[in-house]
Amino acid sequence: MVNLEEKPYNLNKAQIDYIQNKVSEMSVSEKVGQLFFVIGQDEDSVDINHFINQYQPGGMMYRPDHAEKIKREINTAQTASKIPMFFAANLESGGNGIVTEGTWFGNPLEMAATDDSENAYQLGNVAGSEARQVGNNMSFAPIVDLDLNFRNPIMNTRTFGSNKGRVISMSDAQIKGLKKNQIIPVIKHFPGDGVDERDQHLVSSVNSLSADDWMNSYGEIYHHLIANGAPVVMIAHIMQPAWERRLEPGINDTDLHPASSSKLLIDGLLRNVLKFNGLTITDATPMIGYNASMARKDLLPATINAGIDMILFNKNIDEDYGYLHDAIDNGTLSMARVDEAVTRILATKLSQQIMDTDEQPLQKLPAEINLNSEKHAQLAAKAANQAVTLVKDRDHLLPISPKKTPRVRLVVLGDSDDGGFKEGGHVTNAFKQQLEDAGFKVTLFDQKHLDFHETFEEGVADLQKKFDLAIYVANVETASNQTTTRLNWVHLMAADAPWFMRSIPTLFISTANPYHLFDIPEVSTFINAYTGNPQTITAVMNKITGKEPFLGTSPVDPFCGDFTTHL
Repeated sequence: MVNLEEKPYNLNKAQIDYIQNKVSEMSVSEKVGQLFFVIGQDEDSVDINHFINQYQPGGMMYRPDHAEKIKREINTAQTASKIPMFFAANLESGGNGIVTEGTWFGNPLEMAATDDSENAYQLGNVAGSEARQVGNNMSFAPIVDLDLNFRNPIMNTRTFGSNKGRVISMSDAQIKGLKKNQIIPVIKHFPGDGVDERDQHLVSSVNSLSADDWMNSYGEIYHHLIANGAPVVMIAHIMQPAWERRLEPGINDTDLHPASSSKLLIDGLLRNVLKFNGLTITDATPMIGYNASMARKDLLPATINAGIDMILFNKNIDEDYGYLHDAIDNGTLSMARVDEAVTRILATKLSQQIMDTDEQPLQKLPAEINLNSEKHAQLAAKAANQAVTLVKDRDHLLPISPKKTPRVRLVVLGDSDDGGFKEGGHVTNAFKQQLEDAGFKVTLFDQKHLDFHETFEEGVADLQKKFDLAIYVANVETASNQTTTRLNWVHLMAADAPWFMRSIPTLFISTANPYHLFDIPEVSTFINAYTGNPQTITAVMNKITGKEPFLGTSPVDPFCGDFTTHL
């Protein structure tokens, strides 16, 4: 039974009476609708009024689009809904998580590299204030995972690093910034990503820590945030076998489940052990890591039965709604469990001031959108300046100057729009332009049109006639549905790889993955910048040319525990 007097609700008797009465009078269809957090609907292809009236969803998540359009779509949906809705976005790195004109403030790992929680606060504040302008009222952030496996392709710069104390302090600060703008924080991804080297978008991945090690790491993070009143936890398609085995000794391997369908991990670990009383929502259910665990017709009811209150996204929406109706009709899913979930949903909307007891939205949209872009860009620049980290400079190549090495070969790796969670930061032109503005003559290496003679026949002296300094920039961003963020050289003879690095000065800059030393360990000079936004590129340029000192501290082990990366 949900205790609505306790945190994170703290409701009074009148509010509790309203919720109990409301749940008792709702139809089964209305209750099933509240259980779904659907994909944001595009006004260009869907009649949003009709969609809301037909499906009555409890929430909707939008991907970034133009501010005026997002504002209009959210306002249309909220106006059409009988019960005010949650409107969420991935506000992980700034307001660009909801509006294309929003500020890409910086990836969480960049905030961690500053070792200053004020920057994490501003990340939440900037993202929250911009999202608030268009009617967004919930953030699928902060990410409270630990980055414990450098091979993990999905967490990486999306985390606050590998230190639990820093994750806690940074998460606290980001939450404070979000709450200042009346944005509901959703902490994720329980029971903890960052241990497996696989992506839950593609498989049901595994948090393989022992029960005690989990409790001393992820458990401490969740315990702290829950004690501080975290209202919502996102549940991942990630297994935690040690805790399932502790809670049910002798359990068969075939009965172990990802958290998103595990009653042991939700009702057992999260609610009974960690004492979380708030709202639970799955990570996106189109993921293979969700659907591979059992047939979807059985999985959706099993998710609610496990103690999860809301289902994020849908496949065929009529089919998914039908699966829950069928489960209710055949008794697989009890109305008592549905009522408990709906109670938490409504209580969260009430306690987080999404609505009042007259079922009216409490958050009003501003008449004019003001993203405060100039001020937010200045705050992003401050964070970038504090974050850029010099990992090693073995041969003392820094600072660089046109007098020492006037001719630069610029090689950019990655810089692709392919994959989810891409922030859209292309760095090639910005680096080339800023190097040229600094007085360097820059030649950009073209991976698509290789020089056959250079690839197969040229030696060091030939290359020295072309350039004095090689600058490699890797913008290999974290993205969903990929198996690696490793360096991927041109397959023909690794033609873009710096085989000459012991003979010609070579500088390597990563604007994304901080672990590239693993694939280029012998390089002399390696810099981690964590984010490919304009402010960070400018900060990198100021530092490599000696205008500003390096201030960042690595929030993870950039040497990947390998002795060769120190050479």
